[in-house]
Amino acid sequence: MPRTRKGRPIDGWLVIDKPSGLTSTDVVNRLKRAFRAQKVGHGGTLDPLATGVLPIAFGAATKTVPYVMDGAKEYVFTLRFGEARDTDDADGQVIETSPVRPTDEAIRAALPRFTGDIEQIPPRYSAVKVEGERAYDLAREGIAVELAPRPARIDSLLLEARPDPDTAVFRVVCGKGVYMRSLARDLARALGTVGHVAALRRLRVGPFTERDAVALDRAEAMGQEDGAPGFLKPIETALADIPALALTAAEAQRLANGERLSLVSFLGRIPPEADPDGGVVRVMAGGKALAIGRLEAGMLHPVRLLSPQPG
Repeated sequence: MPRTRKGRPIDGWLVIDKPSGLTSTDVVNRLKRAFRAQKVGHGGTLDPLATGVLPIAFGAATKTVPYVMDGAKEYVFTLRFGEARDTDDADGQVIETSPVRPTDEAIRAALPRFTGDIEQIPPRYSAVKVEGERAYDLAREGIAVELAPRPARIDSLLLEARPDPDTAVFRVVCGKGVYMRSLARDLARALGTVGHVAALRRLRVGPFTERDAVALDRAEAMGQEDGAPGFLKPIETALADIPALALTAAEAQRLANGERLSLVSFLGRIPPEADPDGGVVRVMAGGKALAIGRLEAGMLHPVRLLSPQPG
């Protein structure tokens, strides 16, 4: 007999303006309790120091988390020069100092080196796994590990402000898996000094922005209200950047049963921005997102079913 999942079956997205001092998991746990929800996840980890946009997925929306995390992200961070810290942010211990303070001109001249496709070494205190262990667990035990560089894409890196010689504020637009702490650390090194992230705020994750975000305490209060699910954004909100393909009820039923469908049936309906050779589409039925599909070899393949019932 299948195990009954505890809690309410709630589906949708809620965007939180995460306060500093909490982990992303802390936020998930608090909202799961507040909404008495069966299943809750988040769309992209924020460090405890960081604030800003943290998309929270309820129920079936958790199936779309990978597509949110693949979206562009935007941050503003403050780099403090002169102190390297073991965590690469203000929560860590000072491990090195430098009297060098770069000029604005030197900073701007260095930014192109950190734009485009680059490689980053993750912070020692990160969730990267080393032989099955989290890097932050090894770091806390005093075990020195060598983390391998990872590819990263930074689309835009701008010097926004220079409040004083010790600090500089940057705005970043990037792809997934980019560490702002590594960026700050490496930029400071390139400028002949050391540094760390003193403040960090995320402004956007995929289709979710600051305008969508609500305070955590307000969200917890929503969870106590009878109409709480009405505050949630639809599951398909996370897929706004993926081309939509509408199916008839009969087609939707076949796809929901796991069948591949010939693209000949969809001539004139395939969105022009969809790549017919391996492109991903948002399959719609009855005005709702039914599934994620892939166009390949003249067929529509179901990749992930978002709803057990079409339409």
